[in-house]
Amino acid sequence: MYASRFTLSLALAASLLAGCARRRNATIPTAKSAPVAAPAPVVASSAARDLTDVLTEELNLTGEQRRKVRAVFTNTAEQANAAQQRLSSNRPALLTELKRINAASDQELQTILTVTQYKQLKAKQRQVQAQMQARKAQ
Repeated sequence: MYASRFTLSLALAASLLAGCARRRNATIPTAKSAPVAAPAPVVASSAARDLTDVLTEELNLTGEQRRKVRAVFTNTAEQANAAQQRLSSNRPALLTELKRINAASDQELQTILTVTQYKQLKAKQRQVQAQMQARKAQ
C-alpha cells in the first residue's frame, strides 16, 4: 500500500512539474551520460518551487499558503533524499522511512490547505494514480 502511495506522490509531483514546464514553454532537461554533481538541497529547492507553483495555480493558494506549502515540499524532499542516501542498501527500512515522511508531509499540508483545497489535491492524486495504473496495464 505504501509503495503505491509513495509512487503516487512522486507521480503527482512529476505530472505537476511537467504541466508547469509545458505552461512556461520550457523543456524538461534530459539526463546526461556523465553524472552531474548537483547538491541535493538545490534539487529539493527547485522541485519544491516548481511543485508549489503548479499547486498555486491548481488550488488558488494564498501567498501565506504558498510559502508554507513550499517549505513543506522542500523539507519533504530533503528528508527523502537523506533517507535514500542513508538507507539505500535496506529497502524495507527505506520504504518505512519514506512512508513516515510522506504521512508527516500530508498531515502538514492538511493543516495548511482549506478543506476544499485538500480535497482537490487528493482528487488530483487519485487521477494521477489512475493514469499510472492505466499505463501499467497496457
